[in-house]
Amino acid sequence: MSTDTATAAPATAPDTGARTPEAAGLISDARSRIDDLDGRIIGLVQERMAVSAVIQRERLASGGRRVNLAREMEILAHYRNQLGRPGTALAMTLLELSRGQV
Repeated sequence: MSTDTATAAPATAPDTGARTPEAAGLISDARSRIDDLDGRIIGLVQERMAVSAVIQRERLASGGRRVNLAREMEILAHYRNQLGRPGTALAMTLLELSRGQV
């Protein structure tokens, strides 16, 4: 019986780290969902970048500055309040991506 277990474990462990086929199936399904969510998140980030470019273009065309630091502080606070300290890092990354070329 230990021989069967030994042969079954390597089939599930490399892909998922699971030790049973049931756990491997659940992990695979959850990973697929995460992959789908990541695709949606990336799409939303790209959309955010495009909207930010419109704002920057209009602000510059009207004689303003490209970056509004007060608004960036609001965004940082919002992410920190919703997600804790790691939210600040996430917001900083989004802001960096959305600023375009400096």
